[in-house]
Amino acid sequence: MSQIDTYAKKIWDYMLLHQELAPADAIFVLGSNDTRVAERAADLYHQGLAPVIIFSGNKGKEPSLAGPEADVFAEIAIERGVPETDIIREPEATNTGENILFTRRLLEERGLDFKKFILVQKPYMERRTYATFRKQWPEAACVVTSPQIPFEDYIDPTYHMTQERFLNTMVGDLLRIKEYPAKGYQIPQEIPEDVWDAGQKLLELGYSNYAVV
Repeated sequence: MSQIDTYAKKIWDYMLLHQELAPADAIFVLGSNDTRVAERAADLYHQGLAPVIIFSGNKGKEPSLAGPEADVFAEIAIERGVPETDIIREPEATNTGENILFTRRLLEERGLDFKKFILVQKPYMERRTYATFRKQWPEAACVVTSPQIPFEDYIDPTYHMTQERFLNTMVGDLLRIKEYPAKGYQIPQEIPEDVWDAGQKLLELGYSNYAVV
């Protein structure tokens, strides 16, 4: 394993929460460029963990999908056997906070009082997704999960995931875990010193595209 991979693996391990899943009111999928997230959500649906899947997302900072993330992800779920009638689409959100706030508003408009969610995101976004949800929707309960892919297999251009994009995004998420609680976006979380140091090393190596400004 290269030194870069060693730094990245340390952050990856910190980002995964390994929360136990239990039946919920809805599976809530936060959009991204990685369609494996939609596949994971469909699998959870077929396991009977929730009767509804919510897909939220328009286009992110570097769009690579052929339409709003909510629509692309929903079509993947439909192809995997999830009925359209059990899918809710929120196609406007462009970041994690909007995923949550816009979805909450949409459900309220539809008179849906869901109280327990399974959040689904990319593996290295588990921690930030959970922290953002807890801050922005504290009345609801949640656990978070992600595609069950080991670190060594995660980078895959088939899913629009290059090493450069992966490292830049993961470092950006680590910085947001530190900075965003003061802005009111997330609950605070402790970052171990060795994890923070790994992030700083990757920043020094130039993986700073998504640094907090």
